Amino acid sequence: MAFIGPVEDRIAIRELIDTYNDAVNCFDETAWAKTWESDAEWHLPGNVISGKSAIVKMWKTAMESFDYVGFFAAPGMINVDGDKASLRTHVRETLVPSGQQAQHLEGLYNDQLVRIDGQWHFQQRIYTIVYRHNSA
Repeated sequence: MAFIGPVEDRIAIRELIDTYNDAVNCFDETAWAKTWESDAEWHLPGNVISGKSAIVKMWKTAMESFDYVGFFAAPGMINVDGDKASLRTHVRETLVPSGQQAQHLEGLYNDQLVRIDGQWHFQQRIYTIVYRHNSA
């Protein structure tokens, strides 16, 4: 079964995903930063960023280079085990770097989450690009 654990936790985790999505689409650094745990790791192709402050700094720098970002994600699996959870999220992104053609990506996040003070946070996100297409 792809969705395991208390329904309240699974809803809260879906809301974490939605908060992350909305923050990316709105270029909202504060809201996006709140989705991460303090000693989190973000694995991107060819790069691992460790620690929330380094993750947020890298994200902010990257986001400043885009005229537009469309980020949409949906969970494919949520497995809650107490105050920890595993999550697989399918994503579609449209990125328009300043003065460049649009990039369309489909990707997959394999995540580890932790609940702190009743709130779910990303502890580790491992991103894999599944498909990439540049607009002509």
